[in-house]
Amino acid sequence: MIARADALQALDSEHFDVVVIGGGITGAGVAFDAATRGYSVALVERADFAAGTSSRSSKLVHGGLRYLQNFDLGLVREALLERQLMVALAPHLVHPLPLVVAAFDGQRPDRLTGVGLNLYDVMSVERLRGRARVPRPRWGGRPSDAARTDFSEWSPERHRMISGEEVLELVPALTARAPTSGYLFYDCQTDDARLVLTVLCEAERFGAVCANGLEVTALVREAGRAAGVRVRDPASGGDFVVSASNVVNATGVWADRLRPHELHDEAEVPRIRPSRGTHITLRHSDLPLMGGAIVPAGGGRTIFALPWLGRTLLGTTDNDYEGDLDGSHHVPPSEEDIAYLLDATNEYFGTSLGPEDLTGAYAGVRPLIQTGDPKKSVDISRKAELYETSSGMVTITGGKLTTWRRMAKMAVDRLVEREARDAPCRTQQIPLGAPVEVRDLPRVEGVPEAAYPALAGRYGHAAHDVLAVAREREELARPIVSDMPDLLGEIAYAARREQARSLGDVLLRRTRLGLLSGRELRSDGPVAARVANALAVELGWDERERARQLEGWGAEARAEGVVGTA
Repeated sequence: MIARADALQALDSEHFDVVVIGGGITGAGVAFDAATRGYSVALVERADFAAGTSSRSSKLVHGGLRYLQNFDLGLVREALLERQLMVALAPHLVHPLPLVVAAFDGQRPDRLTGVGLNLYDVMSVERLRGRARVPRPRWGGRPSDAARTDFSEWSPERHRMISGEEVLELVPALTARAPTSGYLFYDCQTDDARLVLTVLCEAERFGAVCANGLEVTALVREAGRAAGVRVRDPASGGDFVVSASNVVNATGVWADRLRPHELHDEAEVPRIRPSRGTHITLRHSDLPLMGGAIVPAGGGRTIFALPWLGRTLLGTTDNDYEGDLDGSHHVPPSEEDIAYLLDATNEYFGTSLGPEDLTGAYAGVRPLIQTGDPKKSVDISRKAELYETSSGMVTITGGKLTTWRRMAKMAVDRLVEREARDAPCRTQQIPLGAPVEVRDLPRVEGVPEAAYPALAGRYGHAAHDVLAVAREREELARPIVSDMPDLLGEIAYAARREQARSLGDVLLRRTRLGLLSGRELRSDGPVAARVANALAVELGWDERERARQLEGWGAEARAEGVVGTA
């Protein structure tokens, strides 16, 4: 990405066809889509890219089996087709994940689940032309083995019954319960924050200008029509106008806080009902998984147990959120939600895990949609909602991580239609980054071998650039946390090339260590100090500013509920 200072100068001095408010996956997608259709595009984000919901998902690119229960067939069908497209366009970031529904005590898996999986199969049949069927690897070995399997020519197989032995190959954590059989099916997994950053980089490649840390304070209007936004830069205290012919509001759960006051009929505008989803992470050794498992959680609900980045990820909850959203993007996980996830996990796997076993916990707020009619308070699932207010500002909200590209298309299609342009969507055929073979990455002295597949999966071909940074100084080639592959060089790279400005930016979103190794990241500990030192070199902090940034990380970590930092 271009340097933030250069982005600010361009935003202040140029006129754009479109300004996008919001740097999550939807906003990034809108910027990418519009730029590839020939629009000049600006994107501004109040906090950091992906700082809200887009870094707090279940890390799945999937159709959503549970939506079949609500007969949201269109949503599931759309998501399944997008899932397959994402594997083709970003194979280093979006990869297939085997999932198991296990059965015990000689019983067969639930027949209703089988019916749902049959429907899932049927709605997945429109394969990309020329794609092969998924191979059937053996899933033994380390957690990263599945990610290294070649799925570059992937399309989903039909679900099938597997034996108890095969269940245990995928879900060793069930050994004590001796499963007798199970269903096996496939969905896909990603690193959500890295997906956002990759889409933003592609948007910039087509000419978009993106900057974080800019708060929109007003909608600028000329003759009653949206003509840009006024933004404030808390870092400098200054403010300026980003001039644009069109304004797209892609702020997700915050979308209705940007509605202008001149709406003709507010009753027609959908309302956002925030829903908090909490996740926790554990050491792989405490709950070993090679594939994912669907875990009953009482009341007819289920949660996922998933291998992710060397840890085990459990989630999610789904509860109405009534906390403050106006002043901050920080949404901590509640103790009740953590207890709910641990109770379901312990009952299913026969374990006795407690809060002290957590390596991380996080929560996000999803923008579920409900109508403006108080008699119709039921949310409209995870469907996307597009509306245009009387100023001409277009708002896109709702939806889910998997369908980001289609949501972006909806928004840009509206701009194209009202301007009568001939500019069809192209994002279904443009790769997102470039994959790289692990064996083709240059070996750098001091970089552990486990770091190379992690770098390839996170950055694709840009891993070459990260390794070039790691080669500069001995400490940059070392891991940040001893049992994780993330390198200190990634911190320097994030500051130089990804507009990272704080410890929270690099520990929560550029790397994911805040979600995976929270206990090692206390603001008064040696790991945080090393990260602060690396950022200080890149961003020119003096000792006073370095201390202030460490204090800021402590406050942010507590607000986020990062495990071990309270």
